[in-house]
Amino acid sequence: MSTARSSLIMAAGTVTSRILGFARAVLLALTIGVTTDAADAFGVANQLPNNVYAIIAGGVLNAVLVPQIVKARSHKDGGQTYIDRLVTLIIVVFASVTVIATVSAPFLVSLYTNGWNQQQLALATAFAYWCLPQLFFYGLYSLLGEVLNARSAFGPFMWAPVLNNVVAIAGLVGYIVIFGADPTGSRLVADWGASNVALIAATATAGVAAQALILLFFWKRVGLKLSLNFKWRGVGLRPAAKAASWTLGMVLITQVGGLVQTIVASSTIGARATGGLAIASIAASSIAWLVFMLPHSIATVSIATATFTKISSHAHEGDHVAFKAGVGKSLRAILAISALATAGLMVLAYPIARVFAGEYPATIALGNVIIAFMVGLVPFSFVFMLQRAFYALEDTRTPFVFTVIQTLVFVAGAITIAFTVEPRWLVAALALCSSLSIVVQSIVAYRLLRRKIGAFVGIGLTSATTRMLVAALFSAAAGFSILWFTHSYSQGSFALATVLGAVVACAGVGVVMVLVYFVVLALLGLEETWATWLAVSKAFRGITRR
Repeated sequence: MSTARSSLIMAAGTVTSRILGFARAVLLALTIGVTTDAADAFGVANQLPNNVYAIIAGGVLNAVLVPQIVKARSHKDGGQTYIDRLVTLIIVVFASVTVIATVSAPFLVSLYTNGWNQQQLALATAFAYWCLPQLFFYGLYSLLGEVLNARSAFGPFMWAPVLNNVVAIAGLVGYIVIFGADPTGSRLVADWGASNVALIAATATAGVAAQALILLFFWKRVGLKLSLNFKWRGVGLRPAAKAASWTLGMVLITQVGGLVQTIVASSTIGARATGGLAIASIAASSIAWLVFMLPHSIATVSIATATFTKISSHAHEGDHVAFKAGVGKSLRAILAISALATAGLMVLAYPIARVFAGEYPATIALGNVIIAFMVGLVPFSFVFMLQRAFYALEDTRTPFVFTVIQTLVFVAGAITIAFTVEPRWLVAALALCSSLSIVVQSIVAYRLLRRKIGAFVGIGLTSATTRMLVAALFSAAAGFSILWFTHSYSQGSFALATVLGAVVACAGVGVVMVLVYFVVLALLGLEETWATWLAVSKAFRGITRR
């Protein structure tokens, strides 16, 4: 299967999942609001399993499984014994950590919050008891999915989250039907009962479970079966453990930054009580991150995942020319989409925020956080692909180094922000600090990769990046001009008065921005203008003929 076709299949699944994810986020905002105490309590609780998962395995499965399974396929049994033992070991680890984390819910909630009263902590803890079991299923999903990716079966990994969103949406709809919507936070924290908590949090966990378990069906489709094997010695797991150690260290460092960010962001809740609802905090940051991750998930993750197995094979075979060509081509494709997405989402940040927030002040608060995060999209996507390049080379030490640098820059900035920025700007300032630290990380990562494998000669990466950014600036200017001269950033304007108006404004201005972007790319003579379109069209025809 070609990289273009694999990327298209994954992108289609991601697009569907993200559309449903947006619907889920909008329903959640309608159910418990964006800048409310209940929204932040659920935001902390629902993020905890992701944080713990990241600490014990985030990136480790990416860094270890695909390269090691590609190598294991040369074994007499095609790598089945290796897979069985590695999968068994990881499942045992995840099950044990999930039990410990769930029991430790009160401690984890207190660790990730600052200045919350007892009622707020109690609500977040109640949510956490239901949400933390997601940890096991996130691990199982990543484990089963990465094995499928190593077998070049990319589609299921990207389509499974669709089921997750369907289950969660059903739970939110049920909640609204039974308890009613509360977008402005009129329901006090003390009014939340066990049934309210369970219906939202339990269905969120059920969605993650469904997302993981559905992959077992696709294992059978590719000739695999889940056979637990507790004989972990003598099968060659030591290289995997060595690779995992550096990646685990990298994730621990990253979580230090995440912990600092969450603690500082949660401190705004106290100011909200005296200063009004329109102060962005944890829930607003989560929604802004969802918007930020949309283009990254659709384009970058799909392209990088489809490329990863191939460049891992090139690295294993010692074909450095093919390796660099694969990495360089993927970087250009990723940057072409990320540059356009940055321009579009920054210009349309306030109409997008209006879809989630019901009031103008909350819309502006959320929009500011979106804009600040979008500054870092291009370097974030760039770093994501560079990490996969190092992982393919079985080098997990170097990503640890440039992640430590990024975290140190962010933590220093976040601490400074905590003492110098007023509450209503604090979360947006944190998002901007995160973006700037990622810019530093991307520069360091690129230089370290060039030192390891040499320059990307003949690929024109620097020139292409410059022209893409120029095209993105023209696109942004066109979109901003339309919104500015139609007074679409003003309170009560068509773009901000209603959700329908916001959606129409995003669609109309978005089309103009896309057209301007590709016209400028064509005038600048960039091959991605037409080559990407032809590759996608060819891949689509190949799928429809099957």
